[in-house]
Amino acid sequence: MRQIVECVPNFSEGRDPGVIKRIAEAITGVPDVKFLSAEPDKDYNRTVVTFVGEPEGVLEAAFRATARAAELIDMARHKGEHPRLGATDVVPFVPIAGVSMQDCVRLAQRYGERVAAELGIPVYLYEEAAAKPERRNLATIRKGEYEGLQQKLADPSWAPDFGQASFNPRSGATVAGARTFLIAYNVNLNTPDVRVASEIAARVRESGRVKKDESGAAVLDAQGDKVVTPGTLKCVKAMGVLLEAHSIAQVSMNLVNFSVTPPHAAFEEVAQQARSLNVQATGSEIVGLTPREALLMAGRHYAAGASMAEEQLLDLAIDRLGLSQLEPFDRRKKIIEYQL
Repeated sequence: MRQIVECVPNFSEGRDPGVIKRIAEAITGVPDVKFLSAEPDKDYNRTVVTFVGEPEGVLEAAFRATARAAELIDMARHKGEHPRLGATDVVPFVPIAGVSMQDCVRLAQRYGERVAAELGIPVYLYEEAAAKPERRNLATIRKGEYEGLQQKLADPSWAPDFGQASFNPRSGATVAGARTFLIAYNVNLNTPDVRVASEIAARVRESGRVKKDESGAAVLDAQGDKVVTPGTLKCVKAMGVLLEAHSIAQVSMNLVNFSVTPPHAAFEEVAQQARSLNVQATGSEIVGLTPREALLMAGRHYAAGASMAEEQLLDLAIDRLGLSQLEPFDRRKKIIEYQL
């Protein structure tokens, strides 16, 4: 069986097409690697890139893209809606075929070691590659973002997994890891009020939020730990963001296990929570690629038992999820099986 690894690096540049093009060229020049997509977002000022290939080729392409980003992106001048820690913000390796999760863990480790040694960029490991349990969650590592990175590096408990604990003002830090296939899924609201989106995000994300008393102070349990009210959706991370280009707020989610919470389940739950706050969920978008099965699950849900061909189910899912609200949803470009 052919070995295939997917890599989905996120770069802190979404507004300069020339920079994005040059980062993409660093990837396309590597043998045994297929470049699938680059999806810039001007509001986030971030681009999600997806490529696949043989493990060694993917590792080389990830390094070359990181080196190119270090040349072209100055984090000291970066502003955007999405949390970020560095020019190459996060680099996950995902097993697709003929490779194990442990194989991808080793790729993340080798990537981190080389980036730190050759580029002088501190690297943290997350998810399945995490060297410490408290670093599994990407949001925990990103806390404080780029602006708080220098202070974080001065804390011995936050020494990077690879590289020196010294602040690189131009490139920041990079987070590398291994994970299962993740669907980056955003639900659009008919309001520009990001506070509404943030409230919905807190209600639905698995981690929930800290319970507060009437004065706004955190409620503590008998052991003195903060009491957390869990969210309604399992295997979901979420936050509220503003899309200035469209004058709407979004509930921006990572569906970390779509077999547990598929896109349609996330959409319907966000829509229900939105109605309770007198707003509407008007559509959604998938950033990067999605497995075909995730949309088929949605199609079967909305078909409600009616017999339909798979292509009809996909059409139904795209329509009911409003995936073409912001821009046309091209299944040939967005469904990973059509790209391999």
